[in-house]
Order: sequence, then C-alpha cells, then structure tokens
Amino acid sequence: MFQKLLLILVLFLLPACAQTELASHLIKQTPISGSVHAKSKGDFKIGNSYVIKGQRYTPRETYDFTQTGIASWYGPNFHGKKTANGEVFDKFDLTAAHKTLQMPSIIRVTNLENGRSVILRVNDRGPFSKGRVLDVSERGAELLDFRHQGTARVRIELLSQESMEVASLAKQGRSTRGYEVALNQRGYEPKPTRMASLNQVPTQASHQAPTPKPAPIAKMTPPQPLVKPGALFVQAGSFSNAVKAQAFAQKVQGIAPARINPTFINGSKFYRVQLGPIQTQSHADQIVAHLASSNIGEPFLIRE
Repeated sequence: MFQKLLLILVLFLLPACAQTELASHLIKQTPISGSVHAKSKGDFKIGNSYVIKGQRYTPRETYDFTQTGIASWYGPNFHGKKTANGEVFDKFDLTAAHKTLQMPSIIRVTNLENGRSVILRVNDRGPFSKGRVLDVSERGAELLDFRHQGTARVRIELLSQESMEVASLAKQGRSTRGYEVALNQRGYEPKPTRMASLNQVPTQASHQAPTPKPAPIAKMTPPQPLVKPGALFVQAGSFSNAVKAQAFAQKVQGIAPARINPTFINGSKFYRVQLGPIQTQSHADQIVAHLASSNIGEPFLIRE
C-alpha cells in the first residue's frame, strides 16, 4: 500500500518525461519498514518561539534560507518515534531536523569537507548541542559520508519551489514522505525560484519561471556599514539584554566587523550580534567554522 502511495506521489510531482523511470527507481530502491511507516503522514508545522538551554529559537515559514555550520546525525535511539511534525522517524529516510525551518521543507545539504551533496526533507526539530545547525538521519549521514566521524561542516540551502510544493501538500493533509527520494535521482536540478505569496503556495511549480539574478554583495565598510540587499552576514548570537549583546559584539569584532541588530519577537526585544557584511561565501563559511569550533555563540549564515 505504501509503495502505491509513493508511486502516486512521484507521478503527481515530476515531469511526464521522467515519471516512469523515477517512479520505478523509487519503489525499488527506497528502504521500507512497514511498522515504522504505518499511517505516518505528518502535518505542516511551524511552531511557536521556544527556549532550549537558555537559547531562544523562533521558527518561521520562509522560502529563502541558507546556513553554514556543523551537522550531526541521529537514528538508532529515535527510530520508530514521532518527529516534531507528527511523522514516525525512520533512520533509513532522507530527512533532517532543524531548529527553525517549517516542516516539511526541502533542503540541499553539502558536506564542505568532501563536496558530497544530498537533498533532505526537514520533518523534525533540533539539534540542540552547542554549535550544531542540523541533524540528519543515519542514511543522510551515510550519503554525505560523515557517519563514522559523527559530524561535518555543511552548507544548508533551502530549495524554494520544492519547499512550497511539500508545504502545499502537507497543508492539504497529504503525505510528503518519499518526495525527497525522487529529488535525489541523477540529473535533477532545483526548480527556478519565483515570487509567490505564502498564502497562495502553488501545488505545482512552473518549470518555465525565469531564474532571478543574484543580488549584489555589499563592500565591507566597518564598523557598522549600510548594507545592500543580498549581503552576507554571520549571526553569532542573540541576546535579550543589550549590555550582554554589546559585550559579546566586542568579543567577536576582531573576527569581522560586528553590528547589533535589534528585533522584536512575540513582543519581546532581542539584540542580534551579526558579523559582516562578508564579500564571499567561502569567507562566511570560514567564519562560521571558526566560531563553531571555538564554541563561540550559535553561528549561522544569513543573507539580507
């Protein structure tokens, strides 16, 4: 029964020219454990702001997101238990846990230490170990080739159109399990991004939408530069106390120009310490890796 559902999902989502080949491959290659998968479709979920180990996280629905940091993996001790969006976790699935992304969403994860890349579906919350930005399933860790070492430095890129599609399916009460498997077939390229209202998410994306030109990266003009849209920053920490934020900014400003960006979350004011603007992706990756390896804050990459 589950195999039939997967086949229907693939046929619904993929172009006609690839339906037969990819559906056949999906059914043959996807590990199935009936007791784990039984009646586990999950729901669309964002969730409220929450605090873990003194750190506040604010989930939000977004379709423009990149992040660099340390990933870990989980599986044996959680296999068969419920994820944050109500699915039953299967360590053989290509899934991931993230602290703030909507569930489900589709991400491309690249192991920056070996160049391997895989597309995963976010359906859980975590990780909450200091300095880590993503937990992938055991199967995901195997494909990214860091299962034995335990962690790896990765880049997370949210695939906007694919994430809109799974969001729409989940909001309709339909299962999205297996969607990510088909996306990992050889030769698949992410769909071009297009502007869309979050309240009018399409069930199928247009394959003829034009790919937008990349936004320009602002030049570095310390100490608190005006930033053009598209600039890269590394958020090193977020504080509810302005004095603590200022002290932390002074601590990290030797790494890159630091600014304090006040923001309101659920009526409460927070002070985000951000480094930048940073001119290149590789330099931003280096800063995130340095902060994470030094256990400084909870670093991740943001783009304005």
